[in-house]
Amino acid sequence: MLIPCPHCGARDLAEFTYGGDATKDRPDPGSATAEDWCDYVFHRDNPRGRHVEYWHHGQGCRLWLKVTRDTVSHRIDGAEIVGPWAAAAPKQARGVA
Repeated sequence: MLIPCPHCGARDLAEFTYGGDATKDRPDPGSATAEDWCDYVFHRDNPRGRHVEYWHHGQGCRLWLKVTRDTVSHRIDGAEIVGPWAAAAPKQARGVA
């Protein structure tokens, strides 16, 4: 599987580390209970079809990406840089056609 890194171009899956479900909201550290954190960390859906995930390009540019992938076919519809680096990315590198 090739992941289209907006910074480096298409790269093999072996260069990346899966970072989790990008559709789940992180609990507020100031008010979250232990149960909220348990749900966030351990209780995951196993979606079939199109899904948004975090991937870390650890063997490349070291940026975090939000990747839209079909969990059945592994077809990737796009990837974008996330975090504080997203605003600094050139406009043509923010999405993958």
